[in-house]
Amino acid sequence: MQIRVLGCSGSIAAGCRTTAFLLDDDVLIDAGTGVGDLALEQLERIDHILLSHSHLDHVLAVPLLADSVMRRRAGRPPIQVHALPATLETLRTHLFNGALWPDFTRLPSAEHPVLALKPFELGDVLALSDGRRIEVLPALHTVPAVGFAVLPPAGSARGAWVYTGDTAPHPALWQRLQNLPVASLVIETAFRNEEQQLATISRHMHPAALGRELAHLAAGVQVYITHIKPGELDPVMSEIGALGDRHTIHALTAGQVITVGD
Repeated sequence: MQIRVLGCSGSIAAGCRTTAFLLDDDVLIDAGTGVGDLALEQLERIDHILLSHSHLDHVLAVPLLADSVMRRRAGRPPIQVHALPATLETLRTHLFNGALWPDFTRLPSAEHPVLALKPFELGDVLALSDGRRIEVLPALHTVPAVGFAVLPPAGSARGAWVYTGDTAPHPALWQRLQNLPVASLVIETAFRNEEQQLATISRHMHPAALGRELAHLAAGVQVYITHIKPGELDPVMSEIGALGDRHTIHALTAGQVITVGD
């Protein structure tokens, strides 16, 4: 299994695309602006979308993707949009409402829509085709939110790829990760330390909080930082660099590919 980083920025600017990851060629994990870099033929192959939460920078490609591929997927099963019930209700009420965007859960027809909304719960393990399994992890944000662990194939010696989603410090996440073999961790750090108050209000990380959280992580894990705001990469990574050398920490980059399993 391979995970391609389509977007990993906290907002938009030239060269900055918001959060989206492509697992193999048919599963999106979050659906930010990075999805727009895929060719139409690649968009057509997407069968599943997993959403960490309802904020616009993580979901805005869902309605546009539906519009782009609806005709090309005629006669095929709908794209499965997996999320917490509260996230799906937000999409129904505030996005697919006929005012902000057409309801693609009923188009081109109610009987054969291009999208189907599928709820999951915290702790669920989603079983996809080809033996792929994705666990729903705890997260703490201003709206109901989760992270995801793409689990390695059975019998693989490699660990999981873990994505925290948008989250503040959250003991429940680390309690679970202590019992999960983690090969690589994608964790957000949206603000500099001097913006600690803003990070706390918005339930995001800043470098000092990140350092405290990573103390719970076993050594040897590759750590990637995501969700840094445009123009803030150097100051944020400089503050993270001052945390010490217990972990190897890099800024995640669009186009990067991470392998899960052998």
